[in-house]
Amino acid sequence: MELRALRYFVTVADELHFGRAAERLHVAQPAVSQQIARLERELGVRLLDRSPRRVRLTAAGQRVLEAARGTLAAAGRVQAAAKPVMTTVRIGTAAGLTARLERGIDALRERAPEFDVVLVDLPLEARLNALRQGDLDLALTRGVRSVPGLAVLPAWTERLFAVVSRRHPAAGRPTAGLAELAGDALRVPSREHDPSLHDVLVDALRETGLCPKDGRPAGTLQDTLVEVGSDPRSWTVLPADQVAEIRSTRVRALPLEPAITIPGSVVVAPDQVSSGAECAVAAFRDEATD
Repeated sequence: MELRALRYFVTVADELHFGRAAERLHVAQPAVSQQIARLERELGVRLLDRSPRRVRLTAAGQRVLEAARGTLAAAGRVQAAAKPVMTTVRIGTAAGLTARLERGIDALRERAPEFDVVLVDLPLEARLNALRQGDLDLALTRGVRSVPGLAVLPAWTERLFAVVSRRHPAAGRPTAGLAELAGDALRVPSREHDPSLHDVLVDALRETGLCPKDGRPAGTLQDTLVEVGSDPRSWTVLPADQVAEIRSTRVRALPLEPAITIPGSVVVAPDQVSSGAECAVAAFRDEATD
């Protein structure tokens, strides 16, 4: 007995019409009739009463119909069990993480090949709120050490770079000293736009005792790079991963001296702190510590 014959029979029983059943099955009507006739021969009973005006189930057909539905449902469960389970992982992200995301997703797929990834680019607070509301499975953040109601799992560390115009006096040097930059206008994101980067930089500068001249708060990365590239008396600061994505030929990125770093973390809901979250932390670590 073939599953196809049972499927054809159930469809005819639903429609009580061979033509409509054939349309639903996307086959020719004679094929449906042949399968039903074969099933009746195998079972030794008549399943359908046919007349020029209507089709109806016999008493035996009604009994077989219930069993046929159960058999098809069971077969569907067997087929589903045989297929790999596809899980969707929703990751909250931000600018300047392309290479880390590519490495991390590849590493996760080595551990569990069958999952799909949805990347959601949001400002920090929106990213964390989406995580709290269950709209994200995890979020990548910079400079975040603790968040009320969420678990912050340290994953990587990025060095900060000074980004200056190629016409800046420091542009030809291997590093940029904070002391020599202190007299130029520093363009950093406002605290409202990127509180983590803003606070790390302000705290680090405070520890050095230097107070760079404040420039206008930085806007988008693209606009800030254009403005810094056009003004040799200004500079901005970016994490190493973001520096790797700079395409402008009008600026140069130099490691800050003394070195300043910013931590990167995987943030999850408290009930998601498990081996799965630890796998994500391992996946997004720096290459040298993988």
